[in-house]
Amino acid sequence: QVQLVESGGGLVQAGGSLRLSCAASGSVSSVNTMGWYREGPGKRRDLVSTITTDGHTNYADSVKGRFTISRDNAKNTVDMQMNNLQPEDTGVYYCRYLEARNRYWGQGTQVTVSS
Repeated sequence: QVQLVESGGGLVQAGGSLRLSCAASGSVSSVNTMGWYREGPGKRRDLVSTITTDGHTNYADSVKGRFTISRDNAKNTVDMQMNNLQPEDTGVYYCRYLEARNRYWGQGTQVTVSS
């Protein structure tokens, strides 16, 4: 089992910034992919950004150039710096941990961007 604890959500005005953090604990594999997914109001949960243990990143087109994902493998943490936030970025952000056979989700953290 892997446990994920997220932090860093909140309310911000358009153009502002937030930083999300996710810490994994438990049976964390040395090879995994961690990342963030977003569930907007009335929408499905979609990929925002992911990063592998060897540093390969992936971003949704809508956040490229504004969000930056990073990780600390020694601490099993992943962060996502979100700049120039827009109202359409509003939603619940979920941390996800993925390894060969298992997938785990965090409890989610709310991000609200006001116009």
